[in-house]
Amino acid sequence: MQLLCKNVGVAFRGPTRTVCALKGITLETHENELLSIVGPSGCGKTTLLRVLAGIQPPTEGTVEKITSPSDRNGDVLLVSQEYNLFPWMNVIDNAAFGLRLRGVPASEREAQAKRLLSRLGFEGREKAWPHELSLGMKQRVAVARCFLCDPAVMLMDEPFAALDCLRRLELQQELLKLCEESHKTVVFVTHDIEEALLLGDRVVALSGPPGRIVAEFRVPFARPRFTDLTFTTEFIALKRRVAGALGMPSPKGVFAG
Repeated sequence: MQLLCKNVGVAFRGPTRTVCALKGITLETHENELLSIVGPSGCGKTTLLRVLAGIQPPTEGTVEKITSPSDRNGDVLLVSQEYNLFPWMNVIDNAAFGLRLRGVPASEREAQAKRLLSRLGFEGREKAWPHELSLGMKQRVAVARCFLCDPAVMLMDEPFAALDCLRRLELQQELLKLCEESHKTVVFVTHDIEEALLLGDRVVALSGPPGRIVAEFRVPFARPRFTDLTFTTEFIALKRRVAGALGMPSPKGVFAG
């Protein structure tokens, strides 16, 4: 499945004023691609994901879903900053909830969920309750649930923002492996340029408000990618270009490693 935005705008009308969140967004996803959208807080990244998910109708422009014979289903799923776990379900039941809705037998869905949760650092904690988890752990359960639902397109809204640096690096690597294995189409939103470049096949730079696309970059680095890539001259140079497109100051040495 591909998603195609044509001249999309979103405005929120209040009793005294109208706030323009997005303006003139034209964007296309490609199958089996990880598209990173990077920009500062408040530039409309989350609003754009909500438009792509069909949650937020655009005020202007259109959003089109282009399906293909390879699509197992037509779902577009959003992993939001609010992880929305069911408090009466343990970790494994939360992760397997989509499989349950699809009628997958209990033993099979538990096995699938257990395998994925183990990869995301939950081995031995599958029976924990949401109130026993940190914010970062809750978000990892939400990521597992989305992958197990097997959507045609996965939309991820800063899913690793609540994690410490080391855990974030681990899960970035795991996400890359999962996407390569599943040939998943992913739109990944972040405010971190380094994360956007490490994960993405393409990077779209969003500035605002109102949110506008100011540049698009093809990421030339081969996969698999590892964190030592971020210390190379080529990576640092591309990081500078993205920062420049976003209007960020880049004095000598800022991105030197």
